[in-house]
Amino acid sequence: MPLHSNPLFIAIAGNIGAGKSSLTKLLGERFTWKPYYESVDDNPYLADFYGDMNRWSFHLQIYFLAHRFKYHKEIVESGQSVIQDRSIYEDAEIFARNLFEIGRMDKRDYENYVSLFHVMMEYLKPPDLMIYLQASVDTLMRQIAKRGREFEQGIQRPYLEQLNHHYEDWIEHYKVGPLLVVPTDNLDFVHKGKDFEYIVGLVKNALPQLQLFES
Repeated sequence: MPLHSNPLFIAIAGNIGAGKSSLTKLLGERFTWKPYYESVDDNPYLADFYGDMNRWSFHLQIYFLAHRFKYHKEIVESGQSVIQDRSIYEDAEIFARNLFEIGRMDKRDYENYVSLFHVMMEYLKPPDLMIYLQASVDTLMRQIAKRGREFEQGIQRPYLEQLNHHYEDWIEHYKVGPLLVVPTDNLDFVHKGKDFEYIVGLVKNALPQLQLFES
């Protein structure tokens, strides 16, 4: 397909189990955008975190923040069109905030984390489009069980409900760039071509000025 002269930076946001990685792969292939995936399988803190959130919450969030800052900077400087699985904004606005509010991260660590996040934001260009995959907790629980990651099987429903609450609040106030909200409870864009094409159409409509083409 023809490449637009201006490289695009697309980010996909959403709760655990929303389908971010799958959609990143599919849209990357469709539009020849280079995919950047969330660091999960090689994350040295994730399994420990789910075993003891109080002990490992700050370490985990700092790891994610550093990882995503590095890739966000690479994306902007690459000169390529890129799609990213989960944005740096979610680290602070959703996960760190939730951990602090539920008492899993103490105030001193949280304030230091937020201070570092705001310094980083001064150096980062926001995405050309943020795609938010909106899903109910029932959908999230079903998809988490289906993909079978061992360290995720202990995630409790109330935790996902808390994250969903923060996601909805963040999206309601998201002002840093264009936003596309995609309700996914009745979509299966991985296995149903028409559902994926529906999302492709939404993305094109969200970025008409960038002249996206079918492959």
